[in-house]
Amino acid sequence: MITAPAPLTLAVMRYTVAAIFLLTTACAQIGLPGTERPDEAVVLAAPELSAPPPPANARTVDQFDTTTREQRVAAAAPAAGGTLLGTTVASLGDPSRPGFWIETPLAKTAGKGRLVYPANGKSTEVALIPSDASSSRVSLAALRLLDAPLTDLPVLEVYAR
Repeated sequence: MITAPAPLTLAVMRYTVAAIFLLTTACAQIGLPGTERPDEAVVLAAPELSAPPPPANARTVDQFDTTTREQRVAAAAPAAGGTLLGTTVASLGDPSRPGFWIETPLAKTAGKGRLVYPANGKSTEVALIPSDASSSRVSLAALRLLDAPLTDLPVLEVYAR
C-alpha cells in the first residue's frame, strides 16, 4: 500500500529544491568555475573579442563600449570567408555586456564568426552565441564598428568560422 508523504516531508523537499536553485544562481552570479553561461565562456575564450565591463555609472555610448582601440582595429579587419549562416534582423543587445558578440538563432554552436552590414559593406569579427529568440541581438561594440544604427533594426549577414 502506497501512502502520501507527510506534509512535513513535502515542506522539506520544497525548501531543499528552493535552496539548491538559489545556491546555483548565486554561484553563477559570482562567477564560480563551471557556472558561467556557455555564451560567456565563448567570449572569455576569445580575449580579442571581449572587454572589461563598463563602469556602474556608465551613461553614454563611449562609456558603455569598453573595447580598446587595438581590439576595434583587429575586429574591424576580419579574414574574409567562413560559412554563411544566413541573414538576420538585429537589434542592440545588452549594452552593459562588453565585447564583440551576436546572439542569434542562426548559430547552432558557440564559436567565432563574422558579421557583414550589406548597407555599407563593413564587417567585424564576433563571438557567435546560439539563441532561441526569433531575432538577433548584437553588442554595442560590434554595431559601432559596422556603422549600423543603434536604434534601428539592421539586416546583417552572419558567417561562422
